[in-house]
Amino acid sequence: MTMIDRRSLLGAGAALLAAPALAQSRWPARPVQMLCPWAAGGGTDAVLRIAATLLEKELGQPFNVVNRTGGSGVVGHAALAASPPDGYTLGIITSEICMLHWQGLTEVTYKNFTPLGQLNNDPPGIQVNASSAYKDVKQLADAIKASQPGKFKASGTGQGGIWHLALASWLGAMGLKADHVRWVPSNGAAPAMQDLAAGGLDFTTCSVPEARAMLDAGRARSLAVMAPERLSAFSNIPTLKETMGIDITAGAMRIIAGPSNLPAEVKAAIEPALKKVFDSKEYQEFMNARGFGLVYADGAGAGRALEAADKSLGDAMKAAGLAKA
Repeated sequence: MTMIDRRSLLGAGAALLAAPALAQSRWPARPVQMLCPWAAGGGTDAVLRIAATLLEKELGQPFNVVNRTGGSGVVGHAALAASPPDGYTLGIITSEICMLHWQGLTEVTYKNFTPLGQLNNDPPGIQVNASSAYKDVKQLADAIKASQPGKFKASGTGQGGIWHLALASWLGAMGLKADHVRWVPSNGAAPAMQDLAAGGLDFTTCSVPEARAMLDAGRARSLAVMAPERLSAFSNIPTLKETMGIDITAGAMRIIAGPSNLPAEVKAAIEPALKKVFDSKEYQEFMNARGFGLVYADGAGAGRALEAADKSLGDAMKAAGLAKA
């Protein structure tokens, strides 16, 4: 065997040995865990699950959703923030991450994450049990104003969460204190709507898409939406502005993210994949069919949205008496 032949064989052998190592260096080389800080069946869970399904198609590895609930969203958000920054634990963060630290519930803030893409934003609605005596939102508002503090019970998310802030803002606009209605913390909209349907609550202030299962089942009714205009998917539901002259703009951002210091190669792979997911026919049809708000921002844009929300929501929480920090 000539020297050239030997060198050629050695070179070919080295290339074969290097190939698996190169393949393993490409992300994702194995399944990715996707953490959801809210309960299965809610809006955040639904958005994450369709995104995970489509990411699997785009990137060729399973994206497995795991619900880590508890602590008004603290448990799941903190678990994601504390996960290894290797790209194999990602998840979805919500507007609550810009609120929890203002209440002194956690030291975790939006700065503990690497935003990768915003996929959705939804305004709050006001839902009652199907058998409720209140046929429109003004009737409910009048009853609340005439009641003793604490008589009415509402829910939709954890203590001090985005839907709690929506309630506090509505009460404030009516000249009432934020605690005039007793807030019953829940691990998301799905269990809150179940409680409403069972008669344990007077109303909820979660988004209309999150309430849709109970609405379609005839177990709940939506009286109003806190948005600048009616939602196209729910055009029969009036806005709070047109019914009461109260203009409240609050919404639930849902952003795919990882822990801070996520490797550049992970970001380079997943950010364009998320844009493809958002633009896909499957995602658009899924979101439109359920009435979810289609709002997109890339990683940098999502980061700016989180920074702005942290300040505006902090100011709103202080005005509503919900902030402790």
